[in-house]
Amino acid sequence: MKTVHFLLTLLLFVTCGQKEAEIEVPLNSDTFENRLSVAAISIIDPEVVYTPNYIPIKYPNGDVPAKTGVCTDVVIRAYRKLGIDLQKEVHEDMVRNFSLYPNIKKWGLHTTDTNIDHRRVPNLEVFFGRKGNKLSITENANDYKTGELVTWMISGKYPHIGILTNKKSPDGKRMMIVHNVGTGQVLEDCLFRWKIVGHFKYGKKN
Repeated sequence: MKTVHFLLTLLLFVTCGQKEAEIEVPLNSDTFENRLSVAAISIIDPEVVYTPNYIPIKYPNGDVPAKTGVCTDVVIRAYRKLGIDLQKEVHEDMVRNFSLYPNIKKWGLHTTDTNIDHRRVPNLEVFFGRKGNKLSITENANDYKTGELVTWMISGKYPHIGILTNKKSPDGKRMMIVHNVGTGQVLEDCLFRWKIVGHFKYGKKN
């Protein structure tokens, strides 16, 4: 895990630029997606230290220390502000459908673990695909909308996830994303920075 953290941090010096002046798209309706965008923006905190260590946490509604976390913790924290505990939701689905998740193949695990299962991008991809809407992966920025989730594979090795917001890039072409890839919980224009491997929508109305 420490090696992954070092490599991701190193990658940031190459891929990340200065803070950009985003363009805000007005939220004219009280949809779940709009509220998820607001929740994601509300937890922006560049002081959060990327900390991929395995940490025992309580269940349900468990969280790692507030000033630490990884990309999945951004998603978990945003959803929790809207009353959805992904720790509980993922665990309950995995208990009933463990073989559908990649735990045995990827990590050699034969049982659930409420400390870490929901904090792994591959597990969230399965969960969102099963319980939400699995959307098309395209190279058209207009196909990615506020309140949706995107997953990437960085350098062909490192899974990553973020939340699309109602704020657009300075050129007005792409929705900006709240994520954490090593510089804290931040808002960035990074939709096409890495290879997109997943595109989802998940909320109470799904």
